[in-house]
Amino acid sequence: MTITRLPYPSAPRGDQVDDYHGTTIPDPYRPLENPNSAETKAWVEAQNRLTFAYLAGIPERDRLRERLTALWNYPRNGVPWRRGGKLFRFKNTGLQNQDVLFVSDERGERELLDPNGFSDDGTASLRNLSVSRDGRFLAYAVSQGGSDWQTWFVRDVQTGEDLPDKLELSKFSGAAWLPDASGFYYGRYPAPSEGEALTSANYGQQLYLHRLGTPQAQDELVYERPDDPERGFHASVTHDGRYLVLTTWKGTSPKSLLAVRPLESTGDFVELVSSFEAMYAFVGSDGSTFYVQTDAKAPLGKLVSIDVTRPERGWQDVIAESEHKLVSVDLAQGELLALYEADATHRLRRFTRRGAFVADVELPALGTVTTVNTEPDESEAFFGFASFLFPTTSYRLDLAAGEATALETPAMPFDASRYETRQEFVVSKDGTRVPMFLVHKKGLALDGSSPTLLYGYGGFGVSLTPSFAVTRLPWLEMGGVLAVANLRGGGEYGETWHEAGTVHGKQNVFDDFIACAEHLVISGVTRPDKLAIQGGSNGGLLVGACMTQRPDLFGACLPAVGVLDMLRFHKFTIGWAWVSDYGSSDDPEQFETLLKYSPVHNVVPGTCYPPTFVTTGDHDDRVVPAHSYKFTAALQAAQGCDAPILIRVETKAGHGQGKPTKLIIEETADVLAFLVRALQLEL
Repeated sequence: MTITRLPYPSAPRGDQVDDYHGTTIPDPYRPLENPNSAETKAWVEAQNRLTFAYLAGIPERDRLRERLTALWNYPRNGVPWRRGGKLFRFKNTGLQNQDVLFVSDERGERELLDPNGFSDDGTASLRNLSVSRDGRFLAYAVSQGGSDWQTWFVRDVQTGEDLPDKLELSKFSGAAWLPDASGFYYGRYPAPSEGEALTSANYGQQLYLHRLGTPQAQDELVYERPDDPERGFHASVTHDGRYLVLTTWKGTSPKSLLAVRPLESTGDFVELVSSFEAMYAFVGSDGSTFYVQTDAKAPLGKLVSIDVTRPERGWQDVIAESEHKLVSVDLAQGELLALYEADATHRLRRFTRRGAFVADVELPALGTVTTVNTEPDESEAFFGFASFLFPTTSYRLDLAAGEATALETPAMPFDASRYETRQEFVVSKDGTRVPMFLVHKKGLALDGSSPTLLYGYGGFGVSLTPSFAVTRLPWLEMGGVLAVANLRGGGEYGETWHEAGTVHGKQNVFDDFIACAEHLVISGVTRPDKLAIQGGSNGGLLVGACMTQRPDLFGACLPAVGVLDMLRFHKFTIGWAWVSDYGSSDDPEQFETLLKYSPVHNVVPGTCYPPTFVTTGDHDDRVVPAHSYKFTAALQAAQGCDAPILIRVETKAGHGQGKPTKLIIEETADVLAFLVRALQLEL
């Protein structure tokens, strides 16, 4: 099909030129970094008009939206958890924009919190929550339009009514309740400058204690480090109420610090870990014995313990490092539940508190344990399990009997028996063995004719284990192949695998993804004109880098909310926190590395780039939309053929968290419709 060249709107331009260590770099689209300027708003509106006019000309779009709506319309129940004898659980009847929280106690089951009432259009969402140890109060955080900023409220679980408490300026924070439910610890930031909430950098998080019934202005400052404003803090209160545990993080690096003090003390914390050398995650305690997960001298992870009354005795191994990555550990009555990852699929194992192996928990298939909910004094646990073809199912694990029982089986209008999942291993450019999952209809013909969607991430230690997403089902139903690549930079094989895809090793991630694409072609699954690549956030960077390095290899590209200007990402909101993975243009050597792959800076005029559909949200205050704006403007100006370069800017939406069902369905239908046209598919 011949695609008519599109009349792209002219982007606002400037004559900005930056000097990086003696190298001058033009930044002509710098004006697009201002989301509030009249020029940027007019450009966004014009781009959306062009995009939606283009999509309106694709007849399959309505059918895809209808099918997505039908597939989404099935009851879903989240994984339960207990507090104070009460059982809490999220539910969704099918097409509700946000999941609803229910509570069960001696009065039976009742609705406790319905986020669908936060706003008329569903764009205000529940961002975080914490139930007090006795089950009396629910602290919950609300975000507007997908923003990372959150406002805390408190609800009485018994009455279902909100208390007058309201806490603002919180970000990247949970709530840790005092044992008597009289208040909780939370983190907040200084207020951003007026009009700069979307772009100003976030530094100087502080840890506060809020007492119920008091105004936020009276909250007690518990901890801060003005001498090191990049530090952030997470508070935990031990289950027995004896200790306050302080975890300090810095950016997105997994390395952390750990300190403790008696809960009633106002004195100094005792440092258990005093330098950022490894990851230390507090798991729980037995009296003064603390259990901590770490990768110190164990890149695949292990569990250690320490007596906080005698920290000089040092750490003791409880569960030693094994051949598989240790994902998490949870405390149940007399036991430890350890979740492992083996070749990007999960295993769940039981140990005694002393670290002796008890048994494996039988899982239904190769897939992902989505959540593990336990209480240190309960003889039951709840967990969720999912795979590419089966939605998340909740299980109750009876520790005494050693049996896991499904609470219910989700019923949805999709016949999973017609499809299969397999795993292959691809050899990357430097010989590294890279796993990749393939999901498709049974009896796939390896004649290169199958439209294929290759998805990846490759960063920040994030593992892409099998996950269920309704958004992928129409692609499978129309005969498409879903390929999910487990690239370096992720966490599939522990910290060594992660570090191999960071800073000067970031090109390894792109090489891995390109190798997976080439494997799909060589093995006969697809061919370049039928191959689309997709990724979001750091995955958007992945797509942007690969399409500028190998535009010949792909038939369509879908970068979503991507980090695309690698010379300036650290200057906005929380972008500075990603320097541990990417490096910084402030460093001369790292600048050279970043410049080589930065998508915005590697668009070459006259190149024929594949059909590209950029998606972002105008309220994204994590990866600011300027990344997508500048990349789109550069691609449209440089495009050497008639393949479309389009951007879809969602209003009242951010980085993706809390996006209402209605908007997800609309955006997914548009993405799939674009693929139908770009890859010349027939439904």
